[in-house]
Amino acid sequence: MKIRPTRFAALLALAALLVPSPAAAQTLDRNLRDGLAAISPAEVYDIVKTLAGQEFAGRLTGHPGYTAAARWAAGKLAAWGLKPISGKDGYLQPYPSPYTVIDQAEMTVLLPSGTAAYREMPLVPGKDFLPLLYSDSGDRTADAVFAGWGISAPEAGYDDYAGLDVKGKFVLCFRGTPDARDPRYQRHDEHRTRMKTALDKGALGLVYAYPDDDIGSNPNGDFLAGFTPAVIGMKVLDAILADTSSTAADLKKALIAYKRPISFPVRARIRLAVRSRHFPQAVGYNVVGYIEGSDPRLRRECVVIGGHFDHTGAHLGILFPGADDNASGSATSMAAGKALAALARKPRRSIVIALFGGEEMGLQGSTWFADHVPGPFDRVAGMLNFDMTGEGDKLWGAAGAEPPEFRKALEEADATVKVLRGLGVIDGVGVRGSDFAPFFLKGIPAASLGSAGPHLAYHQAGDTIYRINPDIMADAAKLAFLAAYAWADR
Repeated sequence: MKIRPTRFAALLALAALLVPSPAAAQTLDRNLRDGLAAISPAEVYDIVKTLAGQEFAGRLTGHPGYTAAARWAAGKLAAWGLKPISGKDGYLQPYPSPYTVIDQAEMTVLLPSGTAAYREMPLVPGKDFLPLLYSDSGDRTADAVFAGWGISAPEAGYDDYAGLDVKGKFVLCFRGTPDARDPRYQRHDEHRTRMKTALDKGALGLVYAYPDDDIGSNPNGDFLAGFTPAVIGMKVLDAILADTSSTAADLKKALIAYKRPISFPVRARIRLAVRSRHFPQAVGYNVVGYIEGSDPRLRRECVVIGGHFDHTGAHLGILFPGADDNASGSATSMAAGKALAALARKPRRSIVIALFGGEEMGLQGSTWFADHVPGPFDRVAGMLNFDMTGEGDKLWGAAGAEPPEFRKALEEADATVKVLRGLGVIDGVGVRGSDFAPFFLKGIPAASLGSAGPHLAYHQAGDTIYRINPDIMADAAKLAFLAAYAWADR
């Protein structure tokens, strides 16, 4: 999930304002009551514990650790009686997924000290900096420039690079745009666009400045030969700016207020040394099983319950386990699938459990699924996405406005489970979306739900099983079970 913890409280408050009055609770027959009773917090917790373990190496899509995890999950779906989507590949839907592993990295800031001397400020990986996880290998010491948002958008009349010589240098910038409401900047806020812009202008690497508690692992970008991007904390940028009488916070505030470039060379220099391995021919997998619908005419339509299965891997000897993000949403989806598969009476349409790869690389697996709907199905009738359901004691989320009956199915399910704190309206996907986005963009009814958090170890080594609440994940699975059944059986 690409919602930063600093934005979470505001989004949650907005969702709470948008939540409608409670719908009447569903009248549950024995079939549905038995399904709810089959969802166990302990079992959901055990799934997360397994997926976040050392054996699966942080589930970086394309990596052998991810593939082993995908085969393990496929075995679970088979054991529970879900049907495979392919006679050839079984429960696995393959697609191209290049990936990179960072083996070693060192970063030092050379701060001006006196007329010509420099003072070394070595940075600690995982605390002060991290390479972006699509970096090439390289060992360079070079000058640096500050380039605002790192955006060159001539169509919007905005260019952080205007008059700035970045050839053979490192570019320092923030993540964001001059105006978050202006759609002309959306493409430029994508990591891939920002990196390619810096490379095309001759930079050695682009270095983001993020809040100090937000330095996380990030594989969402393209491997660019000779390019070594990274992220540093705001305190490091403050040290770089010390002789300019400005702070990182001052510059960011000014960029937002005046919506015009603030770019300049800095006196500090940067040394960044990375040793990485890139695997351009790797294959990723969506893990997909289904419960066949009971209506011979409607069973070729499907309702998807899913979430991303991947995380960011293991790099620099650091495991990024991804328990909350998103072993939790995967376990929620799997638990709902197990309960649905065991029902005596199936819904009229089929229900698919889809664990997507490559979300952390840019919604790759869900986009592949939406563009290549598996053979047993003619169309997707709805999609429920679960992303980061493991922390806190309530859920929040959003659903598309149309059709209103889809949203009503969620509201009525929650009248039984009583777990939703707020349900906003999806009116766009932006560049920080989750796996609902490819479906929503195709006009498919979609919703995305996550837990109330706080998600304090986002993309960090601290996202472990010890932060996970079994009950909230089980409640999320119950909501998925009831809402998907209602939408599939209409």
